[in-house]
Amino acid sequence: MYNSTLCYLENARGEYLMLHRVKKKADINQGKWIGVGGKFEEGESPDECLRREVFEETGLTLTDWRFRGVVTFLCNDSGSDQFMYLFTAAGWTGEMNPDCGEGELAWVPKERVPELPLWEGDLIFLRLLARDAPPFLLTLDYRTQTGGDRLSRAVLNGQELPVNR
Repeated sequence: MYNSTLCYLENARGEYLMLHRVKKKADINQGKWIGVGGKFEEGESPDECLRREVFEETGLTLTDWRFRGVVTFLCNDSGSDQFMYLFTAAGWTGEMNPDCGEGELAWVPKERVPELPLWEGDLIFLRLLARDAPPFLLTLDYRTQTGGDRLSRAVLNGQELPVNR
């Protein structure tokens, strides 16, 4: 089990900065659209990892961010289980890096994000962000008999949620 961060930068036009993961080979997120972030380095706190990862992937330095929750991912692949610290950000400085090594960056209207190829569970926490829910604990279980691409169970603050099975 490892720790990671994920951040949705929000601009004044009501858009999220999204990352289309199309550049890395053997990427568990290949072809999906996600926020920006990544794995903790040794000795990093969640906010240190957040700032470093956002800068590495976008070239932007965060100046205003907010913790939104912890998402636990359970996956079939050994070593893929993770605790992900979820953030949104409304302030930054710098210029966007046009060449992200992880994929293609794009500003997407928030209402259009669910139309993109996303992980099923991302829709759950994106809805929580949209309604400005207080910090939450969300478990997304992708362990199935046929692979790890389908959400088999979701638990929000100790309460089982219905999922498409």
